[in-house]
Amino acid sequence: MPSYSHILLAVDFSASTDAVAERALAMSRAFSARLSLVHIVEFVQIDLTSELVIPQELELDQELVDIANRRLQELGEKYGVEADACFISQGSTKREILRIAEEQDVDLIVVGSHGREGIQLLLGSTANAVLHGAGCDVLAVRIQD
Repeated sequence: MPSYSHILLAVDFSASTDAVAERALAMSRAFSARLSLVHIVEFVQIDLTSELVIPQELELDQELVDIANRRLQELGEKYGVEADACFISQGSTKREILRIAEEQDVDLIVVGSHGREGIQLLLGSTANAVLHGAGCDVLAVRIQD
């Protein structure tokens, strides 16, 4: 079994976050590995063809990043992860998780997986995309729906 020195836990702030985090924390303790957290804020897509008028002052993307940053810092405190090991990024979830994992020299990424089947599997999931794109090991923790 490989030994891990830096584990990256991808969190989505869903109800299953604690269950996935428990596995990452257990792996971190078992290997005396550093644990980092990452959350990705996807770009908000706004259909400007409708009659909805959005004031220029409204910076929804930045507001979402700020909220996510506060929530991630709270999780960091809860899980004993230092603030400088909590990463917020904006963009494609798969690409950003993989980019941060590479930049931070991560050797294990932990993600939650709903174990979708059929068309949902063909369309792909974050866990599946990360698994197939990562240059390190990936632990997909099964989430019971």
